[in-house]
Amino acid sequence: MDFGPFDDFSDALEAACPLILSKPNASVGHLPGSDRQLALRVSTEYCAWLYYTPDRKYELSMLTDTPVPGSSFRGETRCLLPPDVNDSRYPPSSIKYIFILHNHPFATSISSGDIRFAAAMTHAHALLADVGNRKIPLSVIAFFANPANEANSRCGGFYQYIPATRELLKWVHSNGDWDGVRLGRVEWTSDTKFDIIKER
Repeated sequence: MDFGPFDDFSDALEAACPLILSKPNASVGHLPGSDRQLALRVSTEYCAWLYYTPDRKYELSMLTDTPVPGSSFRGETRCLLPPDVNDSRYPPSSIKYIFILHNHPFATSISSGDIRFAAAMTHAHALLADVGNRKIPLSVIAFFANPANEANSRCGGFYQYIPATRELLKWVHSNGDWDGVRLGRVEWTSDTKFDIIKER
């Protein structure tokens, strides 16, 4: 896999988006109008960790497309990401977990499953990762294709949920940079239940 390592997480995200979306059936938004059941059957979600190493580099874990058990019966396409990275070069405690990366084949926003998984990972790893001279909040990112080039899996941007701030964001790549807008927030009503408050 041709990826990194990178000195900056924004460069790593810019490389990870087209890499993940180039995988087979990672983007099928062009199919539902003709046959949604076919689109569901052929769509594939890929997951990986973007993590920070003791070498002060951002790296991508191996991609997985193992489905979450039972997700296909619920009409979903979800991959199962291991909670930890297996990188034999470094002690496990030295790895900083930054982003849960995956694609949304139908270009949908952050799902309830994404929010729950991100919350669970903040209990397994740090809510804020100490990365050099900055702190980066752990978050979940869902890449989507460029609507104008969806059949070719060109990167359109990503949706993001940040548990530390409870924000829901949307980012698009424009003029060599990421432009973001806040879509809303997540309000937890208990340890297991939450409401999504949309602002856009």
